[in-house]
Amino acid sequence: MTPEKEKAYTAALTEALQQGYHLLKEGKTSVEAVQAAINVMENSPLFNAGKGAVFTHDGKNELDASIMDGQTLKAGAVAGVTNIKNPINAAIAVMNRSEHVMMVGKGAEQFAAANGCDTVPQSYFFTQERWDQLQRTIKEEEQGRAAYNDIDPRKSEIYGISDKDKNSGLLALLL
Repeated sequence: MTPEKEKAYTAALTEALQQGYHLLKEGKTSVEAVQAAINVMENSPLFNAGKGAVFTHDGKNELDASIMDGQTLKAGAVAGVTNIKNPINAAIAVMNRSEHVMMVGKGAEQFAAANGCDTVPQSYFFTQERWDQLQRTIKEEEQGRAAYNDIDPRKSEIYGISDKDKNSGLLALLL
């Protein structure tokens, strides 16, 4: 990673944390704080979420998000959505405005749109970097070297934040 790219990641993560922290200081719930933080990441091309989502092998962006409220144990999730700008908002809508825990595909998209979630054309999610990653992966597969074979879990790092507030209990986010 170049120093410039590292600086961009640090700035975006700092903004995400500040957005969430600001809401907690205002007395908002952890769910609201996490939503704000994730919205920052979903709106950035740097992260594998929203604007920066990776492509499927077929060259499409299909996004997923899930959330659970530790206080109430209510949960919501969406999967396979292709036109929801901020999938975490759709997951929260599922949690708060439906009897379901998870919705998938077109039904999830229709529900999210009907509940005020912003929709975008699929081209919104395109980034050249993620496209190039897909093309490299396809080339590696053609040469018998699938990308997943290069991952060494002993060298992986997990970054996370957690919070406990009076309204929502324990909430955690892993990246």
